[in-house]
Amino acid sequence: MSGQSLLVPGELSPARSVPGNIRRPEYVGKPAPTPYTGPEIQDSDTIERMRIAGRIAAQAMEEAAKHISPGVTTDELDRVAHDFMIDHGAYPSTLGYRGYPKSLCSSVNEVICHGIPDSTVLRDGDIVNLDVTAYINGVHGDNNATYLCGDVDEESRLLVERTRESLARAIKAVKPGRQINVIGRVIESYAKRFGYGVVRDFTGHGINSSFHSGLIIPHYDSPHATTVMQPGMTFTIEPMLTLGTHEYDMWEDGWTVVTKDRRRTAQFEHTLVVTETGAEILTLP
Repeated sequence: MSGQSLLVPGELSPARSVPGNIRRPEYVGKPAPTPYTGPEIQDSDTIERMRIAGRIAAQAMEEAAKHISPGVTTDELDRVAHDFMIDHGAYPSTLGYRGYPKSLCSSVNEVICHGIPDSTVLRDGDIVNLDVTAYINGVHGDNNATYLCGDVDEESRLLVERTRESLARAIKAVKPGRQINVIGRVIESYAKRFGYGVVRDFTGHGINSSFHSGLIIPHYDSPHATTVMQPGMTFTIEPMLTLGTHEYDMWEDGWTVVTKDRRRTAQFEHTLVVTETGAEILTLP
């Protein structure tokens, strides 16, 4: 694999501002969100609003990804996504969520998830995950993808390609009447073909007017994930696959999660709604 040196925390830029006319999620300015007590099955109006939020999130991620190249800071990627969401009337859902300081997550190389954009400079051969969530009209849309920066080694490139494929296979497994654990079963069985680790402690989640509704979507075959999928349920699937162990360490910032063996990891995510026949992706640009 790549011989890149391991990441270290960079310097944070000041918090980015959001115009006062843009509606904030209820958790902004609080230590934690109010627990969600509503239904996991959403009505057609909520789903239509989630299509809008999902589209803005996908477009913001796409716009930020255009700037991925050696020499660019992860903070610059955050700026691009932040400005895009603001320009489209959306609030960056991560900004102020449980105190998170930025408008997207940027997870480079051995970072599994929740990397904080800072002065870190992308290098030739890096892989970088961008995780973008937009809040507009009272609902969230959440997606992420892993991108190649410059000339990436074959082992890392295949990891990214296969992680994307694991998400595609998981989405195809979504059907009303099936238990949630079919999603993780499909991901885990595919990942095992290549000897990849499947991260267990960070999962997909229910999403709607709540960023995280309480519904859990494991990416491994969990005997506990027996909730039956029904039309109108909205949730994310976001597999995290690793070249080595699925075990992790967390940086002192309380957010940045890195593989315990410091080998590389990739992730892809969409927000979905269960339909009468399968799943509709709500985070399409």
